[in-house]
Amino acid sequence: MKILVWGINYSPEVSGIAPFNTALCEYLAGRGHKVTMLTTFPYYPQWKSRPEDAGKLAETETINGVEVARVWHYIPRKLSTLRRIVHEATFLVLSFLRVLQMEKFDLAVVVSPPLGLGFFAWLFSRIRGTPYVFHVQDLQPDAAVSLGMLKPSRFTQALYKLEALAYAKAARVSGICRGMTRAFESKGVPPKKIVFFPNGVVVPGPSYFPAPGAFRARHNIGPHICVATYSGNLGSKQGLDILLDVAEKLTGEPIKIVICGDGGRRAAMEELVSLRKLKNLLLLPLQDDLGYREMQVDTSISLITQIVGTGQFFFPSKLLSAMVFRKPVLAVADSNSELAYAVTESNCGRVVAPGDVDGLAAALMEMRSPEKQLTMGQNGKKWVAQYAFDVVHANFEQELMKVVSPSP
Repeated sequence: MKILVWGINYSPEVSGIAPFNTALCEYLAGRGHKVTMLTTFPYYPQWKSRPEDAGKLAETETINGVEVARVWHYIPRKLSTLRRIVHEATFLVLSFLRVLQMEKFDLAVVVSPPLGLGFFAWLFSRIRGTPYVFHVQDLQPDAAVSLGMLKPSRFTQALYKLEALAYAKAARVSGICRGMTRAFESKGVPPKKIVFFPNGVVVPGPSYFPAPGAFRARHNIGPHICVATYSGNLGSKQGLDILLDVAEKLTGEPIKIVICGDGGRRAAMEELVSLRKLKNLLLLPLQDDLGYREMQVDTSISLITQIVGTGQFFFPSKLLSAMVFRKPVLAVADSNSELAYAVTESNCGRVVAPGDVDGLAAALMEMRSPEKQLTMGQNGKKWVAQYAFDVVHANFEQELMKVVSPSP
């Protein structure tokens, strides 16, 4: 098949949606399909373009058998609702103009966010007759309203109408967790159109894991210290301030909290850590591949945080990475969230309610036990096998084949 994957994030971005778009494209190309990725120039999670991309309006390159077509888009220096809309709109318009110049495809996989891509995918399908699968990584309108980024208004109503159009015109609508697929049904998507396509993970061999000790030595952290690590996007819906609160509460205890990543709240967090003089909290930038693996190997407990009301709208892929490294997980999440469900079902850790600083501190103290860490880590490693990339990609490929060649 000639397959177009259309989304705003792709390699070499190492966090967020990009690794999953990249893995899908490279899997399909490896299966013999001709795959084109239509995307933009790398910018996430730093929200900054690379120096080598300055002045470029478009570019085409081949990466691991995938043709990658990039277009320019606006990257705001400071995030706001209006600037984010402009950010997405420039990608939507310019990528649509680019796709109209491309060859005919058998099928398109359209990745949301941005939600507006569904509208342009529908236009493209009308013009070219190409069916599309609308793959949802984040229920954007629901999440934005829940976070308070959007208030009920005509604009919000228009977003929900845009979402309904994208779902109605798609050949399939796929989501990364069961909460999403249930939400699709509640929004009127016929069950026969709904596909469960979770974010996958590489289940590597022993050579992938570096020898322990390098990360601790680099940051002068002794072997007796319990290292609790958050790694990922530093944004508003992660609710990371609770980690600063618990660090302050546990001052003097043999616990080091590590926050590693980049994003919209990075500068604010740096200022808060400095003002509060949190000596037991280490704030690090994104690590390269080896640095990330060394950090994970030396981590005692993996931290994953969410704010109230967001857990049903997205599934944090960092949970799967923690399980691959056999790390116990301490989650801050609503009890009805997909994250809480996964941690509880796998028995790989503990779940604390958002805002419960005392509960988080108590859970950290409880999970300092090496025996508990070992048991929880092993439980997670067993559970995560169902999300191996080969498994989830093979299932999704079958769904794509059904769209192109439906059974009688």
